[in-house]
Amino acid sequence: MSKFKIAKKKDIPPGKGRAFDVANLCIAVFNVGGKFYALDDTCPHKGASLSHGFLGDNDIACPLHNATFALDTGKGLSGPCGEGVSAYPVTLDGDDIEIEIG
Repeated sequence: MSKFKIAKKKDIPPGKGRAFDVANLCIAVFNVGGKFYALDDTCPHKGASLSHGFLGDNDIACPLHNATFALDTGKGLSGPCGEGVSAYPVTLDGDDIEIEIG
């Protein structure tokens, strides 16, 4: 696995998500009360950006058709979510947010 520093904690406010291009992937990173999660940014149904979705305590809903995905696993929970999206381990190193890919 390769680890990538992608942002500072202050770059993603609580209750928000943001997309980053990392290792030829578009990854959405979400801040839920200071805990960070990383998923593929693209909804498998129609390709919407999950970073613009509706963030819950444990899930993200696609802004187009409300398909929901578990933040910790990327598993599809409801709606047209297919088999879900990939989830990536997130670690914090001081104020840096790092994700692991591979």
